[in-house]
Amino acid sequence: MKKSIIAIVVAVVVIAVIIIGAVFIFSKNKEEKTTTQTGVKIQTAQEMEKIMNDINTKLEGALPAIETRTIDISDEYAFTSTTGLKSNENVEAVVVSEPFISSQAHSAVMIKAKENANIEEMKQEILNNIDMRKWICVSAEKLWVTNYNDIIFFVMSSEEWGKPVYDEFKQAVGGTVGKELEKTEEF
Repeated sequence: MKKSIIAIVVAVVVIAVIIIGAVFIFSKNKEEKTTTQTGVKIQTAQEMEKIMNDINTKLEGALPAIETRTIDISDEYAFTSTTGLKSNENVEAVVVSEPFISSQAHSAVMIKAKENANIEEMKQEILNNIDMRKWICVSAEKLWVTNYNDIIFFVMSSEEWGKPVYDEFKQAVGGTVGKELEKTEEF
């Protein structure tokens, strides 16, 4: 009887170890697969800033002098004027890349959405509400909006400056983006 109890306990332990090992291996492979298939992981404002700075460096000769900074999402005015979103409830971080001289109509923005946020609704809200005339005396010609997982990216500018930035973002994340929205400013 003792041998059969020991055998059962050993069998249960072996099965538990096999199951735990399989779960660990599966989750590890899933994580590696996600990173490989989608390109790059973006978790923090610092990682968002790095991508923005990399894009700006690649396009250095084609863009005006650009400054990249993190926006304080608790500053309601800065948050709303930068993103076009009415609430920061579903936002973890915002990074913006704009010219040093604000009379140039160019703004590229990355927004890290919180888990379970409705990304498509947020993108549509940006498209509907962002002020493409927020600069003194100038207006952005076009607006491009997309997302990469929980990162919403948009750029508003001239076709000459904005489209290359938008395309570089898509390339930086491996070309895997969500629904793409576009708007042309009517003067």
